[in-house]
Amino acid sequence: MTVLVEKADGVATVTMNRPEAMNALSIALRRELAATFAALDADDEVRVIVLTGAGTRAFTAGLDLKELASTPGALGAANPTSAKDDPVLAMEACRKPIIGAVNGVAITGGFEVALACDVLIASVNARFADTHARVGILPGWGLSAKLSRAIGLMRAKELSLSGNFLDARTAYEWGLVNRVVEVDDLAPAARKLAHDMASIDPTISRTYKKLIDDGDKLSAGEARRLETETTKALNAAVTPDSIAERRQQVQARGRSQG
Repeated sequence: MTVLVEKADGVATVTMNRPEAMNALSIALRRELAATFAALDADDEVRVIVLTGAGTRAFTAGLDLKELASTPGALGAANPTSAKDDPVLAMEACRKPIIGAVNGVAITGGFEVALACDVLIASVNARFADTHARVGILPGWGLSAKLSRAIGLMRAKELSLSGNFLDARTAYEWGLVNRVVEVDDLAPAARKLAHDMASIDPTISRTYKKLIDDGDKLSAGEARRLETETTKALNAAVTPDSIAERRQQVQARGRSQG
């Protein structure tokens, strides 16, 4: 199978499973990945998703260039059409938090898959590269819009117009990834954060994720108005008893993490 899924305690771990091809995004893998995210989004037992690649060499090396070179229309099939066949659109449509555990290189289309995650944890082996221009194509999964917002306009231009690789430590310094860990610590760190997120009420989690994503597309003033509109009804339904109960839980958790 090109996609492996493991579920435990509200967390689904999705593994792109073509290690012999550096987890390159073949047509079959793209379709299976899209279907997997759609199914997990509809699965009430799953609250958080971790996405990673098989092996230690690659998160995913992007589109399968051998397949592109030998299959007419394969490149066009990679451009977004619907979340049914497109992994990035399926990830963007997913209401649940997605943690990218970047275990190796994330190149071009693989970089775009990483950018479709909500949080990125990278191993020291991780490297990122936008080689669209070097291959002679342009991005179709949002990289030109997302990368500059993540690391700044000039840094995004440096990467995209050179095709150079960005190492994990620099990716952290530039704000692309949330943290960098040793290779053996990647899966435990991703699972730990996933379980922390899974302990949040799923309705609140879904609503908050959407609020952040929608607000990111707006000006600061518009985002503030959206927050007011979104939270008014939800917050009005909160009872004093539920606040007291959650307050005790938060205090207990704070003491355990102190």
